[in-house]
Amino acid sequence: MSKSVFIAEKPSVAREFAKALHSDFKSADGYMESDKYIVTWCVGHLVTMSYPEAYDPVLKKWSLSTLPFSPKDFKYELIPATKKQFFVVKKILNRKDVDKIYVCTDSGREGELIYRLVKQEAKVTDKDERRVWIDSQTEEEIKRGITEAKPLSEYDNLSSAAYLRQIEDYLMGINFSRLLTLTYGNDVARKISMDRCVIAIGRVMTCVLGMIVNREREIRNFVTTPFYKVISKSDSFSAEWKVTDTSRYLDSSLIYKDNGFYDKEEACSFAEDLYKKQDLEIKDGDIKFIPKNNKINADANDLNDADSDGILENGTDSSETENNAQTEEKRLTAVISSLSKKKEKVSAPLLYNLAELQNECSKFFKISPDETLKIVQELYEKKLTTYPRTDARVLSTAIAKVVNKNIAGLGNIPAFAPAVKFILDNNLYAGIAKTKYVDDKKITDHYAIIPTGQGFGALSSLSATAKKVYEIICRRFLSIFYPPAVYEKIALEIELPVNGRTKTHNAVKTDTAESGESCSDAVTLEESKSDVNHVENSLAHKEYKENFNASFKALREKGYLEIAKPSFSKDKSSESEISPEVLKLKKGDKIFINCLEVKESETVPPKRYNSGSIILAMENAGKLIENEDLRAQIKNSGIGTSSTRAEILKKLNTNKYISTNKKTQVLTPTLMGEVIYDATSISIPQLLNPAFTASWEKGLNFVSNGVITSEEYMQKLSGFIDIRTRAVIQCNNKSVLMNKINELKKYYKNIR
Repeated sequence: MSKSVFIAEKPSVAREFAKALHSDFKSADGYMESDKYIVTWCVGHLVTMSYPEAYDPVLKKWSLSTLPFSPKDFKYELIPATKKQFFVVKKILNRKDVDKIYVCTDSGREGELIYRLVKQEAKVTDKDERRVWIDSQTEEEIKRGITEAKPLSEYDNLSSAAYLRQIEDYLMGINFSRLLTLTYGNDVARKISMDRCVIAIGRVMTCVLGMIVNREREIRNFVTTPFYKVISKSDSFSAEWKVTDTSRYLDSSLIYKDNGFYDKEEACSFAEDLYKKQDLEIKDGDIKFIPKNNKINADANDLNDADSDGILENGTDSSETENNAQTEEKRLTAVISSLSKKKEKVSAPLLYNLAELQNECSKFFKISPDETLKIVQELYEKKLTTYPRTDARVLSTAIAKVVNKNIAGLGNIPAFAPAVKFILDNNLYAGIAKTKYVDDKKITDHYAIIPTGQGFGALSSLSATAKKVYEIICRRFLSIFYPPAVYEKIALEIELPVNGRTKTHNAVKTDTAESGESCSDAVTLEESKSDVNHVENSLAHKEYKENFNASFKALREKGYLEIAKPSFSKDKSSESEISPEVLKLKKGDKIFINCLEVKESETVPPKRYNSGSIILAMENAGKLIENEDLRAQIKNSGIGTSSTRAEILKKLNTNKYISTNKKTQVLTPTLMGEVIYDATSISIPQLLNPAFTASWEKGLNFVSNGVITSEEYMQKLSGFIDIRTRAVIQCNNKSVLMNKINELKKYYKNIR
């Protein structure tokens, strides 16, 4: 009697398939067998690519004369630690009574490669091979996957892409690691006090290191630019001055980003001019301008702004309150020139893919992407959630048709029972297929990570962190069926006419630095003042109008926020309210200004990556590219894959090229990391370019989709490695690298 074999990627998955098959299995060494079926497993990869010395013993010694290394046919060998299981699998796959093989390795490129290498080395032929493609390990999904299994040949393009990815990493790693180590290694070792130095290069790893080093150097070279905002404060709200078409500072080089002054004195002078009708005096040497003959209760009117750089005040003593008209005359009067009120609907965010979940877990729990992957893999294997290694953040139309089962299952968890009842009673899942949360075009291998609505018996065995990860997955899933949150938003502008100073401020405006840039090219303050002083009083009698802006936002209907907020969250950002006084305001109303505050601000450098934000940056590598055409070409291509990104970060840490703060998950490069960055930048700069790395991933997708052939891809790969290797050998950049290392002395010790 012929039998069917089910081969999984690991023992735990194999056991789930055995349960779903409902056959009387007997356990053996490395497999389970019944009258109809045999279930066996790999232990991850059982086969790997051979090192160069397997081709020729001479290649064991690193030498520039043997580079580039690029064999026409590649050799493979068994991994020693799992050799025993390989032979168990080989024997089963080649048994005469086995006529059908169900490939049940992970449904993705890497899972495909695991089986194809086993088949190749086990020399499996003349079998009916079927590919099982599933999104969760529930019994229902496993049975569906078996029933709908397609011929393995339909996945040949995916297999080709998997082989090429491994070959690409192998060739780039071996050739470029040997090349840069032989070229710079000894000099680097002496320079930074090391016994020996190996410069390890990886197609994706080196690019990610480049992103982290680039960000560190942006921060290191950042020049802070102070600027001064002018804030008006009335009884009910504060507003910030901004340049408009009616401002006398329009196109002035004295202004930073249309809402601040480069010079403190200029800001105070501007604020003083707004009080042009008042007879002002300076009090106590402070930057406080107080109307003469007007008693002030300074403590009451400082508005608790002890840290402010300057306040221009105009207030009245309580003894004068019997004459309100007189009090109002002694305050600045502004008019609301525009006011808009609107309702804003905010829908729930898209579902989690692995990158988004890793980023959230980094923020919530301060755990690494690798730890997050381990947790969500555990949730998957315990049937609590769907397949974790996915790039999609939406559902498929197929799962949308039966998603009510996932929802209903969550009703067994008390914390979610009210939400489940609300969704089911109101049939809120019925139209989900027509929303942004369902889109087959945005799914490659698997839909988003969602709860299965099953497996609750395993909840008690989860760690505290794993339970919280499961909670945020469930809450994100349930929230997409809720109505949007509704906010009330008010934006207003108040206007002050100014007739004051007769000099104009129309010095030619230059592009000043944005946050994160230096101001070396900006017009200096002295130059600007010089320009202003030479302007004639041609606009002396023109009336300018200065405008102050304020905005308010308050939650009116919670919508999806009712279920989205985790039980452990302390965030109260959605709980702000708008004061009744502001709600009553309308266009044309007069506003009395109690004081003007000159408040110092400064530009801030970009933030360092943390373990979560770098994963998102890797996923969205195309957005880092300035060239619009190139950005369009590699749209939806990232650096690495959802399966490999966490491992890449882990390797950078293991190699001590970066350091991860365990409490904050913030990433910083090490001295060795910066040295490798510099060695790469003067030798093979393409490896540091996210666009270049993402374009290789795009090429693999082309192979997977049958757009280009494996031969075309290999030709491009071999050509690149050959050209770059020969270029580095011909150049002599050692002195350049040593000079770059010298520049790092101020930041690191142990540099000679």
